[in-house]
Amino acid sequence: MKLSSRSFPHRGPIPPELAFGRRGDATNPIALSDNRNPHLAWEDAPAGTASFVLWCVDPDVPSRGDDVNQAGRIIPAELPRVEFSHWIMVDIPVGVHEIAEGALSHGITARGKPAQPGPGGARQGVNDYTGWFANDAEMAGSYHGYDGPCPPFNDAIAHRYFFRLFALDVAKLELPEGFTAAQALAAMQGHVLDEVAIYGSYGLNPALD
Repeated sequence: MKLSSRSFPHRGPIPPELAFGRRGDATNPIALSDNRNPHLAWEDAPAGTASFVLWCVDPDVPSRGDDVNQAGRIIPAELPRVEFSHWIMVDIPVGVHEIAEGALSHGITARGKPAQPGPGGARQGVNDYTGWFANDAEMAGSYHGYDGPCPPFNDAIAHRYFFRLFALDVAKLELPEGFTAAQALAAMQGHVLDEVAIYGSYGLNPALD
């Protein structure tokens, strides 16, 4: 398969318009951004494809949070990293081959966007902002669909955001409402015919320029 985007170049920078957070000022280093989902298009699915799954994941999230967004501190590049899911969508019909920029996310919704169908009735699960904001009185909620990058402003590295597309041999995955990326990945085991990925990078630390 082939996967491409008109919103950002493969292995290139992701524009702030696609992010949850952008650079702010000296008082507030992170400002809310436009949070638009990127354009994505794919082709050359293998024979027997019955649906697609789309997953956006950042594998560069600090494994410890004690230094995250703390002024005067730097998150070292050598710190072990973990994954953070920004988008999981399943049951994308085989006839769908493109998602327009901003079609499924445009702006930030406090407490998360409600569940809404993707193209052709595809189902969007919850992303990891659900857990991130769980103890925030103003932001806690279920974050469905796409919510974009917002890496720590004091991270020594730019984060990579992988958009991974899977072709499956089944039209529908058995998943509950409010499913997570982990649940989707488990449900599609044994049904993946092919996979393709592109990634872009994004950082909020001015030292990365």
